[in-house]
Amino acid sequence: MYTMNCSDGNNFSQGHLIPYGNIELCPSAGILNYGQGVLEGLKAVRTEDGRIMLFRPEENALRMKMGAERMCMPSPSVEQFVDAVKQTVLANKRWVPPPGKGSLYVRPLLMGSGSVLNVGPAPEYTLLIYASPVGNSSPVGNYHKGRASLNLYVEDKLRRATPGGTGGIKSITNYAPVYQAQKHARAKGFSDVLYLDSVTGKNIEEISAANIFIVKDNVISTPALVHGTILPGVTRKSIMEIALDLGYQMEERLIQLEELLEADEAFCTGTAVTVNPIGAVTYDTKRVEYKTGEGTLSQKLYETLTGIQTGRLEDKKGWTLEVN
Repeated sequence: MYTMNCSDGNNFSQGHLIPYGNIELCPSAGILNYGQGVLEGLKAVRTEDGRIMLFRPEENALRMKMGAERMCMPSPSVEQFVDAVKQTVLANKRWVPPPGKGSLYVRPLLMGSGSVLNVGPAPEYTLLIYASPVGNSSPVGNYHKGRASLNLYVEDKLRRATPGGTGGIKSITNYAPVYQAQKHARAKGFSDVLYLDSVTGKNIEEISAANIFIVKDNVISTPALVHGTILPGVTRKSIMEIALDLGYQMEERLIQLEELLEADEAFCTGTAVTVNPIGAVTYDTKRVEYKTGEGTLSQKLYETLTGIQTGRLEDKKGWTLEVN
């Protein structure tokens, strides 16, 4: 794994690789007491001709910088971030699965590692990057096992994010709060939870850890990023560009729950899920089912995106980065 350090007010120093293992933190570290930390997630995949590829790592670097600023943290430069990810992948290249069998999941974590007892920013920060192989059927490999369509429950009491909060960044504090709603939904047989906005309770926002899209006729729509409650996903951004290239109309806007319930198709996107179809949505006592499988738009987008990521399709946009 890779580690890089920074004292408050200074730039990040040159990092280095260390053996994977437990780390030592002061009990009063900012990340442990006040949740001062942001994370990222990206994958390295092996192509049919043996190359190892990353997908748009500079976008993850930019998103980490945005999140770090919101959490009053210094962050590595884009170049430092990408180089650190490349070094981590190269050091673990034997763990990158064969083509079509999965990927190497890479987790950068930026944390307030310095001691701070008062409520305030930590005096020292650490960037830590580690990796793990994941199969296509693992929870991280494709989030919901295989590419089975999702069966979502619309949560109308608990909220994932609020305007002006941290829902639009990958703060470590964003994830544990979804566990309760997720646990209750899964106990009822649902795959995951879809959250509504906290102001009106009428607009759809995100699944627990993925962006959502709906399709009606030839128009694809996804919730807009206007209130800072929705994560600007790298996969989300890529799918929007691919959809436009394929000739579809693409909209970013507020989407009312009723529009989702009347849509022809729905799917979610993210590093873990890639592009995953939604098979059904339940709100209160109403259940709506959507078309999935061959011939659907989500399948077409999935095949195009993964084709670029794995080298099966030409990368005309310069999105991929060869590691080896």
